[in-house]
Amino acid sequence: MIRAILTDIEGTTSSISFVKDVLFPFARIRLPAFVETHADRPEVQHWLHETAKEAGIIYADRNEIVALLQRWVDEDRKATPLKALQGMIWEEGYRSGEFRAHVYADVAPNLQKWKKQGMDLYVYSSGSVAAQKLFFAHSEAGDLTPLFSGHFDTETGPKREPESYRRIAAALGKPAGDILFLSDVVEELDAARATGMRTTQLARAPASCPPQGAHSCVPDFDAIAAD
Repeated sequence: MIRAILTDIEGTTSSISFVKDVLFPFARIRLPAFVETHADRPEVQHWLHETAKEAGIIYADRNEIVALLQRWVDEDRKATPLKALQGMIWEEGYRSGEFRAHVYADVAPNLQKWKKQGMDLYVYSSGSVAAQKLFFAHSEAGDLTPLFSGHFDTETGPKREPESYRRIAAALGKPAGDILFLSDVVEELDAARATGMRTTQLARAPASCPPQGAHSCVPDFDAIAAD
């Protein structure tokens, strides 16, 4: 019996194009000014230090770190320091009303249905926990944050490593077999399946389900069998 649903965001609850064509460029353009005007904030200093540490840089000025972060944006690198700083910049965009987070029309009704059925809902994304909360608080479907019981990001571990899903199951206090993981990325689903989690692949149009895939595959949340 499924007692919890763990979902990815990009390509699963929300379009990849919103992330790549709206969020990423917004953060990339504003990174230099954001770092310049917020460099005295302890959390910003921390993540700039972590950026240098992850890159193996011993001595670097602020401009070099910003240039490195912008290159990571271009590479779509799943680096925790980058994701944390992006989340801080996106917060300004959400709160100013420059954009609202895209969610597919089938997502909110099904999340609400599963919640009413007594399932616990969680998010696991490469975006920081803070960015995830902002995303769902300012979605096109309204504030969806009350539906979720918790969030996980890359501080838990890489999304393609089974150990990350073992940590999540332990944090939830549930057997892995009672958790359904939703994602559009096969390698993530493989890692979750290796721990005993149930898995469902989202193949949003124009994508299509593989003919002999290893995971249950559906075109949208309406087709998910969460029982």
